[in-house]
Amino acid sequence: MADDRLVTARWAGGYQVDLQAGEFGLRVDEPERVGGTNTGPQPTDLLLSAVASCFVLSLAYAAAKRDIVVESIGVNVTGTYEGPRFSAIRIEVDVVAPDDVVATLIAAAERVCYVTNTLKRPPQITVVNRGAS
Repeated sequence: MADDRLVTARWAGGYQVDLQAGEFGLRVDEPERVGGTNTGPQPTDLLLSAVASCFVLSLAYAAAKRDIVVESIGVNVTGTYEGPRFSAIRIEVDVVAPDDVVATLIAAAERVCYVTNTLKRPPQITVVNRGAS
C-alpha cells in the first residue's frame, strides 16, 4: 500500500529555497563561498541530516521493541563528494547500552531505516513539467 509524502519547494531568490513539509517550513540556502547567503542548510546537508535522524530514530525504535534501555543514542554521518553526488556515506554510531546488544540494535536499525533503505535501493525518479500542455 502506497503512502505518498509531499514536500513543496519554492525559489526565494538567489540560492534560497523555502520548503514546506507538512506543518513544517525550512529555508534552504547555499554557503557564501558558492554564491549563497548561508541562511539555512544546503540540500546535501539535508540529505545527510535525513540519514542521521532516521538512523537515530531506527535505533531508538529497535531498542524499544526489544525492551532494551539505552542511555543515549547519537550518530555522525559523513558524505564524501565525488563529482555531483556522494560516492559514500558513513554512519558512525554511538549507543550507550549494554555491549552485548549494540550490534543487534545496529543491525535492526539497518533493516528498518527508511532513508538508508531508500539510498541502498534507489527509487525511480521521474521529473514532470507541470506547466506543459
